[in-house]
Amino acid sequence: MPLSSQVQQAVADRLERFISAMRSEAAPYGPDAALLLDAAVQTLHGGKRLRARFCHSGWTAVARFADNRAQATDPLWDLCAAVEIFQSAALVHDDLIDNSDTRRGRPAAHRALQQLHGEQHWAGDADAFGRSSAILLGDLLISWSDDLLEQALTEHPHAASVRRVYARMRRDVTTGQFLDIAEESAWRVSPDAEHAERALRVASLKSARYSVEQPLALGAALAGADADQLAALRAFGHPLGMAFQLRDDVLGVFGDQAVTGKPTGDDLREGKRTVLIALTRENLDASARRVVDDLLGDPDLEDAQVAALQATISDSGALDQVEEMIRAYASEADRALIGARLDNAAVGDLRDLARAATVRTA
Repeated sequence: MPLSSQVQQAVADRLERFISAMRSEAAPYGPDAALLLDAAVQTLHGGKRLRARFCHSGWTAVARFADNRAQATDPLWDLCAAVEIFQSAALVHDDLIDNSDTRRGRPAAHRALQQLHGEQHWAGDADAFGRSSAILLGDLLISWSDDLLEQALTEHPHAASVRRVYARMRRDVTTGQFLDIAEESAWRVSPDAEHAERALRVASLKSARYSVEQPLALGAALAGADADQLAALRAFGHPLGMAFQLRDDVLGVFGDQAVTGKPTGDDLREGKRTVLIALTRENLDASARRVVDDLLGDPDLEDAQVAALQATISDSGALDQVEEMIRAYASEADRALIGARLDNAAVGDLRDLARAATVRTA
């Protein structure tokens, strides 16, 4: 079985065991509470498990450098599962903030909960119920993530180091999420020349660190990494995470709905002020820039308007610029592994993960 499949299966087994325990604990709370748990479980289905794979690779790179016979243990799988649950929490809140209708080809959590309200024939506003419940659902998933983290770290010799990385990850992604929504309003009063820099800051905090760098650091810290090993993995993880987010930005505009599970041009309707948009605006004259600004963020954009914006972005040269940035970040990440005191096989796996994260269609 390929390593990626092994990690996915191990994480799936750990999640199933944990969810079973949560269901047993919540059984006395009644059938309505069970509906919330069902919604939480639904958010954990699907996905590429990239964060768990990076966490596993960070552990392997350090643990097998010290002992090439080291085997993954329960604390590692608990930690990998905790990272995946945290990702689900972030997606629930992200979809709510963005007013997204779908996630991975299925209704976004707040939409599914809105639909549940109708199916139960409950009184009141179904939309308000869905949105309020999704906030609580995200909070529950964060709690679950913390529960699994603490389970992983029970009497673990490196618990303090792992907790520091995990706490920083939570702070960074929350701040990055705020900066992301702030930028959708603040761009109007920010100098045009600063838009790309501001978008890169959002990408770093909201995605690059918690998608790649911090999962790597979590696994490495659990394995007892020294300062040099952590530095090498972070020097690999952050630029790769930036490339990962820039690829997401491209897919958010040009991705195929049948592959991504989200409508084509969704980021345009949501008004995402990404690096791709910042560079597009820099490359346009004032009148063309005004047209982009007028269309961007309109939730009722028609397919023809999405296609026109796609053509403007591509013709401006911004798409080529972002593709070059992705290549440059990926090369920077690759160079960070040269000569690092890490397990050779794990370094090979990291390079495979880098390709999977940057050369993808979903």
